[in-house]
Amino acid sequence: MSAFVLASLALTVWICGRFAFRHYMSVGYTHAETVLRLTVNALDADLARYEVVPDLIADLDLIRQLIENPGDMSLRDQTNRWLERQNEVVQSSDIYLILSDGETIAASNYRKERSFIGENFSYRPYWIDAMNGVPARFYGVGTTSGVRGYYFSAPVRDRAGRIGGVVAVKADVDRIEAAWQGDEHKVLVSDSEGVIFLSTERDWLYHSLNPLTPDRMRHTAESRRYAGTSLDELQLRRLDQHGVSVLRMPGPGGENDMRDYIAAEHEMGDAGWTVHVLLDSAGLKAGARLAVASVMLLLIVTLIGALFVLQRRARIAERLAMQQFHTDELERRVAERTVDLARVNALLEEEVVERRITEAQLRAAQASLVQAGKLAALGQMSAALSHEINQPLAAARNYADSAAILIERGEYARARGNIAQILTLVDRMAAIGKHLRQAARDPGDQVGAVDLNALLHETPMIVGPRLMRSGATLEVDVPADLPPLRGEPTRLQQVLINLISNAADAVEGVGDRRITLTAQNEGGDVAIRVRDRGPGVPDAIADRIFDPFFTTKGLGAGLGLGLSITSNIIRDFRGEISCRNMAPGAEFLVRLPLAVPASP
Repeated sequence: MSAFVLASLALTVWICGRFAFRHYMSVGYTHAETVLRLTVNALDADLARYEVVPDLIADLDLIRQLIENPGDMSLRDQTNRWLERQNEVVQSSDIYLILSDGETIAASNYRKERSFIGENFSYRPYWIDAMNGVPARFYGVGTTSGVRGYYFSAPVRDRAGRIGGVVAVKADVDRIEAAWQGDEHKVLVSDSEGVIFLSTERDWLYHSLNPLTPDRMRHTAESRRYAGTSLDELQLRRLDQHGVSVLRMPGPGGENDMRDYIAAEHEMGDAGWTVHVLLDSAGLKAGARLAVASVMLLLIVTLIGALFVLQRRARIAERLAMQQFHTDELERRVAERTVDLARVNALLEEEVVERRITEAQLRAAQASLVQAGKLAALGQMSAALSHEINQPLAAARNYADSAAILIERGEYARARGNIAQILTLVDRMAAIGKHLRQAARDPGDQVGAVDLNALLHETPMIVGPRLMRSGATLEVDVPADLPPLRGEPTRLQQVLINLISNAADAVEGVGDRRITLTAQNEGGDVAIRVRDRGPGVPDAIADRIFDPFFTTKGLGAGLGLGLSITSNIIRDFRGEISCRNMAPGAEFLVRLPLAVPASP
C-alpha cells in the first residue's frame, strides 16, 4: 500500500512538472512573439521614412544639371550645400551623388574630414542595382566612415532618359539599436548570410548564426559589406524544449556563460533581414520548478491529513468496539449514535480538506487569468492602433502617389499642397498614438468644446479613398449654427471615420450607395445620425456589434474593433450610441451633450 501511494505521488508530480514547464515555456514564447511583432513594425516604420527620399532627390533639376555637367564646380558647391540642408531635415546619416563610373561628386558631409567626395563606390550593390534602373537597399559598414548604416538608392536620369548617376541615402542604425537596450529580452538582426549586425549584446555583433562557408565569406567580401571587419561563428545549438524552439548560446558572460534562450524570429523580405527576439528561459524554468514544488507540498500535506484522518477513525472504531463489549443494550445504542456522529465528523473534515484544495486551485487560476489579461490588453492595444491608423494611412498613400505624379509633371505648387495634406494626416496618426498612450488616464481630462462643422471639413478627405473603393457617396446635412458639443477633436473624428467606413462596407455591392450624415440640437444634446442603404444589422447579432473583435467581414477584411473603439470614445464623452434598422439600411445614432448647456 505504501509503495502504491509513493508511486502515485511520484507520477502525479512528474505529470504536473511536464505541464508546468510546457505552460511556462509557452507563455514565454508568446511574450517573445509579441515583442517580435512590435519590433518588426517599429523597424519597418523607421526604414520607410527614407525609402522615397532618393527618388525625390533624383527628380530635382539641380541634381540632373550636375549629372550632365559634373565639371561645373559652382554647381557642385551649390549641390553640396543643398544636400547638407536636406540631410538635416530628413535626419539621415549622409546623402550623396555618384556618377556612372562610381565616383562621388557631391555629398552632405563635404565639410567633414572623412567626406565621401572623390570616393568610388562602384563595388557597392546599391550602386550596381541603381545603375541598372532598379531602386535598391543595402546594409553595410561604411568603408570611408566606418559607421554602420542602411542604404537606399535610386537612378538619376538626364533629359534624354539615360541613367547618368545614382543618389544614395544612408540611414543611421545605431539609434535603433540603442532603443532596444534595457529590456528583459534580447534583440538581434542578421543579414541574408546569417551575420549579426544589430544586437543588444555587443559581444554578438559580427558573429554568424550559420557556418561561415567559403561561398558566404566570398559573397560578403565582394560587397565589402563589413569593410574588412573580422567575422566569427557564434557557438549555438538549436533545441526543442517542451515544444518550444530554444537557442543554447553564450550569454553576457561569454562562452563560459551558456544560456537557453526562447527564440522567435521574423524575416523582413524587402530588407533581406531576419529579426530575432530572445528571452532567457532561466526565469521561466525557475517559475515552473516553484509551481511543481508547491504542488508537491500540497500533495504531501494532503497525504498527511488523510493518514491522520484514517488513524483517528481507527482509534474511534477501537474505542467503540471496547465500549460495546462491556456495556448493555442501552450502551450499545449510545455507541451506535456515537458511530453516526463520528461518521458525520469525518465527512466534515474531508469537506474541509477539499475546500482547501479548491481554494488553492482558485488562486492558481486567478494568477493565470491575470497574466492572460495582461497579454490580451497588449494585443488589443496593438490591434486598436493598427485599426485606427489604416484610414489616414490610406489617404496619405493616395496623396503621396498624387504628389509623385505632380512632381513628374512639374506642378510643384499642387504637389506641396498634397504634401501639406500628408503632414496633416501624419499629425492625426501621431494624435491617435498619443491617445492610446494616455489610455490609462482619466478619459475626461482632455474633453472640451468641439465644433462639429470644423471636423467635417477634414473627415471627407480621410475617408475619401474608402468611399471611392465602395462607390459610395457621402451626403452631409449639418446646420452652420450648430452649437459646440462636449468632446475631444481627434477622438470625435475617429468616431465619424469609423461610422462612415462601416457604412461604406454596408453599401458595397448594393444599388443605392448613399450615406447620409446629419446633426441637430435635440433637447440640450447634439444628435448625430449616420445612415446607410445596405442590408441592415441582423437581429441575431444586434447585441454584439459593439463587442471587441466581433466582425461579420471575411477573413483578413477587418479586426472587429471599429465599433468597439467608437462605443468606448462616446462613453468617455458621457454620450450614448445606438443602432436601429431602417427601410432599407441601418442608422447609428450618437448623442453627445452640449459643451455649454442651453439656457432654460
